[in-house]
Amino acid sequence: MERVPRSAWLTLAAVAAAVFMVAMELTIIALALPEIRSSLGAAPAALSWVVNTYSIVVAALLLLSGWLADRYGRKRVFLLGLLLFALGSVAAGASTSIGMLIAARVLQAVGGSMQYPAGLALLLDAFPRSRHQTAIGTWGATGGLAAAVGPALGAVLIAAFGWRAVFYVNVPVALTALVVGARVLSESTLSPARSARGPLGSGDVPEARVDVIGVPLASVGVGAVILGIVQGESWGWGTVPTIGSFAVGALLVAVFAWRSKRHPAPLFDLELLRIRSFVLGNVGSLFFALGFFALLIPLPSFIQEVWGWSALETGLAYSVGPLVSFLVAPQAGRIADRVGNAPLLTVGSICGVAGLLWLVFTISTEPSLGRLLIATVLVGVSAGTGFSQLVGAALSDIPPERYAMATAGRTTFFQLSVAFSIAVAFALIGQPAGPAAELAAFQTVWILCACSYFCNLALFSIVYPRRRVGGHADG
Repeated sequence: MERVPRSAWLTLAAVAAAVFMVAMELTIIALALPEIRSSLGAAPAALSWVVNTYSIVVAALLLLSGWLADRYGRKRVFLLGLLLFALGSVAAGASTSIGMLIAARVLQAVGGSMQYPAGLALLLDAFPRSRHQTAIGTWGATGGLAAAVGPALGAVLIAAFGWRAVFYVNVPVALTALVVGARVLSESTLSPARSARGPLGSGDVPEARVDVIGVPLASVGVGAVILGIVQGESWGWGTVPTIGSFAVGALLVAVFAWRSKRHPAPLFDLELLRIRSFVLGNVGSLFFALGFFALLIPLPSFIQEVWGWSALETGLAYSVGPLVSFLVAPQAGRIADRVGNAPLLTVGSICGVAGLLWLVFTISTEPSLGRLLIATVLVGVSAGTGFSQLVGAALSDIPPERYAMATAGRTTFFQLSVAFSIAVAFALIGQPAGPAAELAAFQTVWILCACSYFCNLALFSIVYPRRRVGGHADG
């Protein structure tokens, strides 16, 4: 294999610090939701928006951020994103109402949207192509480490300082990454001609005014669908507002496709959808999000409300699965450099199905740490062979000049999948009247999660293109 220069490892450290911060906050927020609801008087639907607002706004801006990174500098955009995320975290911690908290999450999301495509493009540029899976695996393992320490750290912070501390803790991490990134990252851009291209392989075309409307419209459209899912129970599934939300969502997604097909400089080139591995990797991301995040985000509420555990007890038990993910992810990245992503995603999907079915058939209203740990370890393996490998599966055949756009497109879809999954989970759970009803509602969610993992099992064991000796995919 090619030698990796020292500068590449320094780039990985800077980019991974941002991933650590975002992944840590996601697990901490899940733990803090019951206290946020009590402190700010939020309804369950509003709580889902505390999480989903971030995902939807990130998705709305990712492709624009990817274009800005290519056009004006990946390092510059990445560092600005870190600064905005830190400011949003301060605002979130200072929130006095659920509306203010959601607005602060919007500012965090603007910063987060700038970190993803610029950071991953910097990482892929820094590493030789033959070592991309190792780099992505290590990058993903950092997120796993954050998710592992997040619940325990969050539980201590919540117990000592209240829920606001889960946002303030981001600030020193963001500022550290900002200082390190300013010193070690190398600036890179695409020339104006290369930032506006025709179909893949057709060469450069003259620069055109970029389409800054199409993709945000698509994200707003998906947001409208999520709004219908979240509010459907209270509005009524057959009412005009609910049906109207779904109709508006479908229309805006159609407008996005129409504009992207006809605009001379789209933020997302639909020609990327001709790359089979890219499409299937994104479909796998949707199934993975339904399997993993519909379990991850609501689970602490079940443990605290039905089992009666404290935030500290929940956090310590909750951290085992992410710790397993952290240990598995780097090894999975190294193996993927040799055998490809599909075999690892197949194994991870089997573990996901097993973990979710174990929850369905063994978890009751009576607390059981042992039963919970068996499930979280299995799902932790699925995450360790899932997050990074899905990135690798989607980007394995992307031309280097399309890294930022493809990464932004892939992450846009993933963030929307996360938002969709969380909305579906909270809609299925609703507001059950008593522990038995709450257990039944969660079991419905867990069955959905198991079915999603099973879909990924079929996708990556049968449908996803096999890897040839040269490192590229068949099909």
